[in-house]
Amino acid sequence: MRTIIDLPEDQYEALKSLAKREQASRAEVVRRALAEYLARRAPEAQDDAFGLWRDRAEDGLACQEKLRQEWDR
Repeated sequence: MRTIIDLPEDQYEALKSLAKREQASRAEVVRRALAEYLARRAPEAQDDAFGLWRDRAEDGLACQEKLRQEWDR
């Protein structure tokens, strides 16, 4: 998929220089950078979910066992 982005001149020059050094296209350098950025941000979704059930009275293990009993039906 194609997309168009606007970069400040200094970022464009840095991108062009990095692409030349790595013998890769500018698009490839951007794809790699985005992949690294997304990989670093992914754990935050897990952090957002941590503790969601802390105010519930039901024990986590009891909940798991109850759900697993449904599989045996």
